[in-house]
Amino acid sequence: MPEGPSILILKEKVKQFKGDKVIAASCNNGTLDTNILTDQTIIDFKTWGKHFLICFPKFTIRIHMMMFGTYRINSHTEKPPRLHLQFEDGELNFYACLLQLIEEPLDEVYDWQADIMSDKWDTKKAIKKMKDIPDLLACDALMDQHIFSGVGNIIKNEVLFRSRIHPESVVAAIPPKKVKEMITEAIMYSFEFLEQRKEGTLKKHWQAYHKKECPRNHVPFINKDTGRSRRASFYCELCQVKY
Repeated sequence: MPEGPSILILKEKVKQFKGDKVIAASCNNGTLDTNILTDQTIIDFKTWGKHFLICFPKFTIRIHMMMFGTYRINSHTEKPPRLHLQFEDGELNFYACLLQLIEEPLDEVYDWQADIMSDKWDTKKAIKKMKDIPDLLACDALMDQHIFSGVGNIIKNEVLFRSRIHPESVVAAIPPKKVKEMITEAIMYSFEFLEQRKEGTLKKHWQAYHKKECPRNHVPFINKDTGRSRRASFYCELCQVKY
């Protein structure tokens, strides 16, 4: 599943179409009436975590890449795209993604302060949200898009390893200083992820995700599905403390 930094890269790649008029559009599963897109001008592209937002004057199209979503810019595959947008000088195609029409103002739909890579990110608000959920585990906290929008399983694993926190730690039991460290690492690593993804070196820098051995203690990592979502966690029982 593309994480927040990858969606920011998508936003950068499609900026050429800002201000362009859609001359034709199609959706291969009927979840979106693409007639409303024809002759509409894109006024902006935005992101909120893993959500890619194509903004038109009176509505927005939300695209969520889910687990296997992909896109093509000025090219296409043989497989019909979930969403096709044709412009006078190019095209956008999105595959295996979830589409949603948003007619409300985006400020009423999204909490921009929850986006880990946004200038509006609010650490205090994230801490309060975590405190409001009894027995919340660290692995679930980081994957909760209402708290850490944009964080996915790669970022979760790398952040917990960096901050030396066991994924099944109860957040309420983690010392406040350590919680702030986890949040700081989440922000820092998200931006490192962005640069490494651009360079094509992301996997080279992984310390925990899909690794077999702890680089600190040189003992086997535990590979276990943890939390409510049962997503894979890779962790060291020696250096990642379970609170």
